[in-house]
Amino acid sequence: MHIALKIRRYSPEQDRPPSWQDVTVEAEPTDRVLDALHAVKWRHDGSLAFRRSCAHGICGSDAMMINGKNRLACKVLIKDLRQPIVIEPMRGFPVVKDLIVDMEGFFNKYRRVTPYLVAQDPPPDKERLQSPQERERFDDTTKCILCGACTTACPSFWANHEYLGPAAIVQAHRFLFDSRDHAKAQRLAVLNQSSGVWRCRTIFNCTDACPRGINVTKAIGEVKQLLLHHRARSSHVSGEVAK
Repeated sequence: MHIALKIRRYSPEQDRPPSWQDVTVEAEPTDRVLDALHAVKWRHDGSLAFRRSCAHGICGSDAMMINGKNRLACKVLIKDLRQPIVIEPMRGFPVVKDLIVDMEGFFNKYRRVTPYLVAQDPPPDKERLQSPQERERFDDTTKCILCGACTTACPSFWANHEYLGPAAIVQAHRFLFDSRDHAKAQRLAVLNQSSGVWRCRTIFNCTDACPRGINVTKAIGEVKQLLLHHRARSSHVSGEVAK
């Protein structure tokens, strides 16, 4: 069947603003948007630029705006979309070319929350064990694939690019609630800054945009609660010392 696409194009080599390209390709209803983009690049216009890798919703590299929503091109079926299918780069990130955005700032914020296990106890002989209950506490946020869909769907991020953004906070959540980790204080210090978790306005765009079904807004709320608990505990300890 014929599939009508409307793709936002931008080339840094050309001294002109972004434009729209209308293309019609042959595809099946059960094909994915990624398949349609491959058809454009392989059969119509080889200059089209976009990212993709695993094509199975795991790597997160083909996140883009499809009919006005942040999605993974490898997961969205053509039969579920109205035509023309409008495809744009994610908003809020600098566009490198066509559907490719510069995510260096995104990953800088990711690195700020210390996104790895920090264990200060001596290494065990085999592994650091956890109970199923301990693992379940942060299981949801382990699903993040760093596609950026939640962050670029966030109005707080649009208003202030210094904001850490939902994805970085999700990564912090994953380790803050890990019973084996010992870097809670340094992560909370970053999250408590003016660009940290308090800029979230609980709009739920991030949860709606997540292609992995993570309850991002809930995770951010839990980080806020942990910070409030940490503040109260610190104040109580300070008061005891003052006495």
